[in-house]
Amino acid sequence: MKELVIAFGLFLFIEGILYALFPSKMKNMLKKLELVKDSQLRFGGLIFAIIGFIIIYYIKN
Repeated sequence: MKELVIAFGLFLFIEGILYALFPSKMKNMLKKLELVKDSQLRFGGLIFAIIGFIIIYYIKN
């Protein structure tokens, strides 16, 4: 459980740094996100989830 909290904190840290350092680029990226189809977002999210799971699996074993 401790690792999950650390991972969530790291996620928030990275997101916060991106918005603090590149606010205009992040706004432009979010605007462009509307042009991406739902199926493409779903597929990309699934790929990232699988990659994240594999990384966690190998680190824990």
